[in-house]
Amino acid sequence: MIRPGGTIGIIGGGQLGRMTALAAARLGYRCHVFTPEADSPAERVSAAATVAAYDDPEALARFARAVDVVTFEFENIPHESVRLLVGMVPVRPCWRVLAIAQDRLLEKEFFNTLGIATAPWRRVDGPDSLARAVEDLGTPAILKTTRLGYDGKGQIKVEAGADFGALWRKFGAPEAVLEGFVDFEREISVIVARGTDGAWAAWDPVENHHERHILATTTAPARIPAALAAQAVEIAHAAAEALDVVGLLAVEMFVTRDGRPLVNEMAPRPHNSGHWTIDACLTDQFEQLVRAVCELPLGSPARHSDAVMENLIGEDVERWADILKEPEARLHLYGKDEARPGRKMGHVTRLRPRGA
Repeated sequence: MIRPGGTIGIIGGGQLGRMTALAAARLGYRCHVFTPEADSPAERVSAAATVAAYDDPEALARFARAVDVVTFEFENIPHESVRLLVGMVPVRPCWRVLAIAQDRLLEKEFFNTLGIATAPWRRVDGPDSLARAVEDLGTPAILKTTRLGYDGKGQIKVEAGADFGALWRKFGAPEAVLEGFVDFEREISVIVARGTDGAWAAWDPVENHHERHILATTTAPARIPAALAAQAVEIAHAAAEALDVVGLLAVEMFVTRDGRPLVNEMAPRPHNSGHWTIDACLTDQFEQLVRAVCELPLGSPARHSDAVMENLIGEDVERWADILKEPEARLHLYGKDEARPGRKMGHVTRLRPRGA
């Protein structure tokens, strides 16, 4: 057990690291962030920061010597760099979890091996294999990069009659995944926490609405039957067990019109769709991450209120003064200086009594 007063190392300096550092401070821990960005949102609320490239081995070694445990706040970091820390300091979740989660091919193969359904997909490595994949899956379909895609980046829609050679040249990647069209009713997600002893806890499944491929709102709880909610939780738990996750695992799913869950993707870290837990649950996702990686008992994820979380994207943040006038709104700003289009600047959670 890492006792209060210890130092948690967080790889990444964004808002997820910031909210993790704030939760850690409540429990008496210090945080030390590792990020290539100076004056990052997480650094502003942390005790220390190492500002260096993610693949700088000497900086990583200094960072490891300065902390008691390491976790990460997003998955688009080189898993090879995280692997370098093994033997220097505990890394939770393990670098192998990161390696699977940041590669769409490995991720889909992982879920399918567990017998968990995903959208239909094919591996693509050129215009000829793209043509064969389209013949198998039909159109429309979505061509996605295997790595470094998020918030709609690294995706191209494939329509009937597409010029596969021109499309592949425009895509500009050596390897990709083609996903078949899913006629889904809604999108949901589940976040599960797991400790070193295998103890686990999950928050209620939530419903997510995206605009321009970026999460706009999360509604808690999801408006789905109890049996489907239980099935979604079990999918997330099964994945966390198979990966031996210590920390958090968020699993995003489509719900088809006939009521079946299909896994879209996973993230072994705090998740945007879990921000509502800060204001509506006994233990939020950020405190739970701290508890898990420090080997503390997990807290209760019970929901004391229903909630709708709204992301503040770009210039949306300029509404902050009006939001503060709402008596039932809880405003969270991330301390970012520039409001660029598509940039997550904060969020607001609006609470209501359970079942209201």
